[in-house]
Amino acid sequence: MNRREPLVLGIETSCDETGIGIVRGRTLLSNTIASSMEEHARYGGVVPEVAARAHLEALQPAIEAALAEAGVSLDELDAVAVTSGPGLAGALMVGIGAAKGLAVSLGKPLYAVNHLVGHIAADILDSGAAQDAGPLEYPTVALLVSGGHTSLLLVRDLTSDVELLGETVDDAAGEAFDKVARVLGLPYPGGPEIDRAAASGNPAAIPFPRGLSRASDMATHRYDFSFSGLKTAVARFVEANPEMLADDAGRADIAASFREAVVDVLVTKALNACRDHGVPRLLLGGGVIANRRLREVALERAAAAGVAVRIPPFSLCTDNGAMIAALAAELIASGAEPSTLAFGADSTLPVTEIQVAVSDAGPGGARS
Repeated sequence: MNRREPLVLGIETSCDETGIGIVRGRTLLSNTIASSMEEHARYGGVVPEVAARAHLEALQPAIEAALAEAGVSLDELDAVAVTSGPGLAGALMVGIGAAKGLAVSLGKPLYAVNHLVGHIAADILDSGAAQDAGPLEYPTVALLVSGGHTSLLLVRDLTSDVELLGETVDDAAGEAFDKVARVLGLPYPGGPEIDRAAASGNPAAIPFPRGLSRASDMATHRYDFSFSGLKTAVARFVEANPEMLADDAGRADIAASFREAVVDVLVTKALNACRDHGVPRLLLGGGVIANRRLREVALERAAAAGVAVRIPPFSLCTDNGAMIAALAAELIASGAEPSTLAFGADSTLPVTEIQVAVSDAGPGGARS
């Protein structure tokens, strides 16, 4: 195998998007995503069984499309990579089964990696976009915000040293957007709908609470997030003020005030982590980073604090196979051994386990 520029196919099926990506080292060759979001919209959220079935149907055509876009064949691959966790167990099983079968049939090494660390790896890919920011410097603080995860990480080395500083203790930010959108009568997925509704609203109209931000919370939850109380506060406000949903202006003020509360907590805690650890770098990742106000506030407040912000191209912020392939390529370049077949879906895989089922586990690996 060429350890300098390995050609890797990555499979990502942790939630409702079937992602197949192919990279050569740090160069993105293809990023194919088949989403089952429309199938979940009728239920107002992701249904695990529906997601798993959609992955089964989408995997083969997605792999074929990715290979065609990259202009390579399966035989040319140096390795196969797959998300082992965290995520929906049933959905993960589909991708893992496909990756194992593909690796065994091709006689290629298999790398089972962490979904959250994959989001960080997305930032190192050269996608040919103008915003590609060059090599990732260490250490860096990473804020990952998606439908299922809200995590604050300290990354000292992508392949061997990622520390969890804090995470959500209840609803993730993306879940809160979905649930509040339902309260406001907006369709699923809630993130982009609330973003649109909030565009003309006053973010200071309603003083919604900032979860785990009081002085009494700082000792044990300085970097943790809680959005369940905020979601409840919005629901109670709407119950007490139903007339505000009678026109677009009232709904806009509620949406903007809710969004501002979420953004304020996310950015404040991320910059606290940068300051506390003496790290002048902040990486933003995950699908919720597409939120316009979050990017605006993060860039403005980080600039004032002397912190440089990195945001991968939006196509690499949502769940995708390219980030999984990129992480595996970095592991290969670092000399990491492949994973054995002795791993399964781990819906609660800790972020400190960057690669799992390593036959000769090194830093950042979990021994099989």
